[in-house]
Amino acid sequence: MRGFSHLLAARQRWGLLPVNLRAVLFVSVGAILLTIMAVFVKILGERLHTAQLMFSRSLIGFLIFAPLLIAKDGIDVIRTKRPGMHFQRGFWGACGNYCFFFGITHLVLADAMALQFSRPLFMILLAFLFLGEVAGRQRIAVTFAGFCGILIMLQPFGGGFDPNGIVAVAGAVFGGMVVISIKKLGTTEPTRRIIFYYAFYTTLFSAIPAYLFWIPPTWEEAPVLVLIGILGIMGQSCITHGFTLGEATVTVPFDYMRIVYSAIFGVLLFAEVPSWWSIVGAILIVGSNLYLLKRG
Repeated sequence: MRGFSHLLAARQRWGLLPVNLRAVLFVSVGAILLTIMAVFVKILGERLHTAQLMFSRSLIGFLIFAPLLIAKDGIDVIRTKRPGMHFQRGFWGACGNYCFFFGITHLVLADAMALQFSRPLFMILLAFLFLGEVAGRQRIAVTFAGFCGILIMLQPFGGGFDPNGIVAVAGAVFGGMVVISIKKLGTTEPTRRIIFYYAFYTTLFSAIPAYLFWIPPTWEEAPVLVLIGILGIMGQSCITHGFTLGEATVTVPFDYMRIVYSAIFGVLLFAEVPSWWSIVGAILIVGSNLYLLKRG
């Protein structure tokens, strides 16, 4: 009983905290969990194929989310009149996740994370092409500055160019297509159905290359594969809940801390020191995103 009373008191104290503070704490915890997941992906990626790492992440997510969604909403959660759009969103999501995991295993960890966050920049162009949304001059100028940050990080015309960075940038583009698909689906489909089919199709699409390039994990690697999936689900859930709970202008900057955490882990675990090109590029990308968020 004493333990229960302490738990109840802690919950009451938690409820007394300002909403934005609780949201920031959720996002901060989620950012740390996703960074730790990326560290394990990078470690296992030295021997295992990117496809099976992504498949493990997707499968664990589906096995956790699908039963919960069906238990809560019944069979109605899978009834949809837009299977093609769900299929499309799952395809873009699988491509984006593969590119992100590839970037983690082949680039400096902080660089891979920073390039992932370039997705909002591509959203300006994609929203114009697919949704007819026209950005103002200031947003276009800031987006251009963000693209300059990507070029600075990639150094396409210099000796430091790494073609693997193109894959990471492609992941940001695919991520933008996911958001476009969500906007289209959101006009008719409830969020829980979108989540169900996203988890289903990303697992399905990732299973194909995972089967083709499967490398049997060792007894030490197998539980880490499961842990990658659990950390991914927990981290994404915390961030999503934080974004839903608090104001975007307050919570989103704490998600960008993943770049800082990745740089710290990269230095301590992999002896990766981000170059000045990477630092300047990341500042332009993050700064542009925050401006677009504030003006959004």
